Amino acid sequence: MAKIELYDTTLRDGAQSEGISFSVADKLKICERLDMLEVDYIEGGWPGANPKDLELFSKAKSLKLKNAELVAFGSTRHAGSSAGQDKILKGLLSAETAIITIFGKSWDLHVKDVLKVEPDENLRMVSDSVKFLKSKGRRVFFDAEHFFDGYVDNKEYAMKVLRAAGDAGAERIVLCDTNGTMMTSQLFKIIEDVRAVISSPLGIHCHNDSEMAVANSIAAVQAGCVQVQGTINGYGERCGNANLVSIIANLKLKLGINCISDLALKELSEVSRYIADICNMKVQDNEPFVGNSAFAHKAGVHVNAILKNPRSYEHIDPFAVGNRRRLLVSELSGKSTILQKAREMDIDLGKSPEKSRKILKVLQQMEHEGYHFESAEASLELLVKRIMKKFVDFFELEDFRVIVEKKGGKMSSEAVIKLRVGKELEHTAALGDGPVNALDSALRKALKKFFPNIAQMHLTDYKVRVLDEKEGTAARVRVLIQSQDKTDSWWTIGVSENIIDASWKALVDSVEYKLLKDSSSAKLTR
Repeated sequence: MAKIELYDTTLRDGAQSEGISFSVADKLKICERLDMLEVDYIEGGWPGANPKDLELFSKAKSLKLKNAELVAFGSTRHAGSSAGQDKILKGLLSAETAIITIFGKSWDLHVKDVLKVEPDENLRMVSDSVKFLKSKGRRVFFDAEHFFDGYVDNKEYAMKVLRAAGDAGAERIVLCDTNGTMMTSQLFKIIEDVRAVISSPLGIHCHNDSEMAVANSIAAVQAGCVQVQGTINGYGERCGNANLVSIIANLKLKLGINCISDLALKELSEVSRYIADICNMKVQDNEPFVGNSAFAHKAGVHVNAILKNPRSYEHIDPFAVGNRRRLLVSELSGKSTILQKAREMDIDLGKSPEKSRKILKVLQQMEHEGYHFESAEASLELLVKRIMKKFVDFFELEDFRVIVEKKGGKMSSEAVIKLRVGKELEHTAALGDGPVNALDSALRKALKKFFPNIAQMHLTDYKVRVLDEKEGTAARVRVLIQSQDKTDSWWTIGVSENIIDASWKALVDSVEYKLLKDSSSAKLTR
């Protein structure tokens, strides 16, 4: 099949997602990253609708895009006005993009109840707008909004709208499942019917209200659409748009359709996370292809099979999309998992099953108590190395005390720590916003003269879960802490009936892991 065009609308449709607000600088960064992914078209926004989008198109002129073209987006002219005098179309021209996408109503329900115009006037709005933009030297794509709903309700009128756009010179006619209502078999048949009578190249734009957007987009390509529209990570209003990440991976790896190069495909996971970070969102762990758990294996039987032949439980090579395989250690693990994880930690357990069984026995007991090591691989590595006597703690706690008090309506916390590094005793105190923050500050204050690199790390996340709500305030709690330095981030865990104790255990592991990591790097450097 000929190359399929990728049309990204993260900056416009994706920005309508609840919780997302792009700055102009954000949009420019995303443009550059999408260009590196070899996306064909980037919909920048609606010039004239707000000052931010107008500024974007002005500043985007300095971008040196190698693969993508920036597209301005807007609607057809207003009812009752002339195209040459219409403010919307003037705004689109002011963006000075070579390509403009306009949307128009193709569902007669919207024509009558929303626009409140005569059906023939809506057809003229579509035709006039396309012709006017073409007369100004622009290439025009036409989005037939609500096309599939319109086709089901009034096939004859929906097709008239497509013909009006095509006859006026639209280069692409994009069929939109704006409400996300279509089932795949129904959508496929409709596209086949459209192709039989419409000669213009077709595109597809799906929303995810029925969680069919990716499947419908793929089916649309199989039915003959040459352009696929979507957003990175499926961002968009309501339930989102078609996830362009999954679409790219499926087209390339499952259907063998040329949409991006193999080299660009390896950037897919990084692009997904990069844009999620700009959006202040998190890529879901179970996100297909690029999620942290997409190639994570937990059951012992699965791990055993994966080590023999990855195809046994992996539908693609994770490295093809820039992801990685993860073998999770839990009470469900078998000997194969333990052996492989030990190898990853540079621990040779040999061929004897005794060492693996020893680790597994401790692991199962701790998970029974509430630990959850698949979520805290840094704590897991420390545990395995302690069991195998491959790790000596960098410091030893003598005691600590935490004081929480309220003065003048404000809460404050103070932590006092006494610990030993080698033969030296260190005694220090620190204030914090809360008890865990105070403990973290006091611990690092005590250690900084022995391990200066400790200043490079900081806590980035803190999670608490009550393991048995029936126990009330006496329930055991699980604390997960995420830490980060200049190069890595890692999770550690602590479990106790006392939330301060559980936090301390996770906190100590986070610091110990940092020190272990740095000492290993120093050895490699030497």
